[in-house]
Amino acid sequence: MIIESIDLKDFRNYRELSLEPVKGINILYGDNAQGKTNLLEAVYVGCTSKSHRAVKDRELINFDSDESHIKINLKKNDVPYRIDMHIKKNRSKGIALNGMALRRASELFGIAKVVFFSPEDLSIIKNGPGERRRFTDMELCQLDRLYTHDLISYNRVINQKNILLKSITDEAELHQMLDIYNSQLVKYGSGVIKKRQAFIDAVAELTAPLHREITSGKEELSLGYDKNVEAEAFESEIKKNTEREIRQRMSLIGPHRDDISFFVNGLDLRHFGSQGQQRTAALSLKLSEIKLIEKYAGEKPVLLLDDVLSELDRSRQEMLLDSIEEVQTFMTCTGLDDFIDNRFHIDKVFRVENGKIAEEN
Repeated sequence: MIIESIDLKDFRNYRELSLEPVKGINILYGDNAQGKTNLLEAVYVGCTSKSHRAVKDRELINFDSDESHIKINLKKNDVPYRIDMHIKKNRSKGIALNGMALRRASELFGIAKVVFFSPEDLSIIKNGPGERRRFTDMELCQLDRLYTHDLISYNRVINQKNILLKSITDEAELHQMLDIYNSQLVKYGSGVIKKRQAFIDAVAELTAPLHREITSGKEELSLGYDKNVEAEAFESEIKKNTEREIRQRMSLIGPHRDDISFFVNGLDLRHFGSQGQQRTAALSLKLSEIKLIEKYAGEKPVLLLDDVLSELDRSRQEMLLDSIEEVQTFMTCTGLDDFIDNRFHIDKVFRVENGKIAEEN
């Protein structure tokens, strides 16, 4: 997949922008707070309908405007696609694909596949389980439409159930409604659990050799799926815990409480790994995303690297750059010295300054 053009209007600090990237490595450089990350965010939002920063839609709109527009022209297997997205302050975003309006934002998933890698991702292992679930969900939604449907349905029902648990006091009515919600949660949640297990198994298979290579064979990385409940036991466990959920006024059983474990040479990386080991494992995890999409979708994703090189030592920089050959890449940095000094390959350079981008070669 290749992005051929990006047009923005009133997105973050961009009043108006037209950009034509190249197929290879596109470098966006400039001082901090000029708009480099905003450009990557626009690409990610345009391809997935969501921000990697998990912000509200209205935060994406320029302060002086009521709406913003993203247009992305891309090509997959020589077939052109055009994504148009209108983001409005007080209404749901409007999305069109090749001029046809989409009924739901989730219909966009899988059209354009992107991998976003920022310095914050290097902390994914030591941070809370919510970030690891988000990583899993975003990747699976790009690869599996059925998973997207089950996840959206599950999240909708779990929210409804939590509102019920917090608000209803009539016990008979409460139990009747809980039975309905729990039945739906088992229906959708069982699919989520099974798909997550298969995904984590596939990621583990790809991550292990990558990590072995990065650490020169010194470390063996393995992943585990910390399921809150087994799919086959979901129905019985949710019934068994009904009274406890009523007392605590929250949903306690289900994949919304899942996590992922990371082990290096048999030790739990979250609790016993050094910061360097955690960051190296995170790098292996992100690199596996690229290979996973290539393997299961039969296409290369677009890679968005937000000032990541500055967070890695020379050997890990080289490992990262070697892994992105033939992958269209947008990479931000504050200066070009690292690329020039280390003779890293660059296909196109853009200077970013105060919400404007100028091509330099």
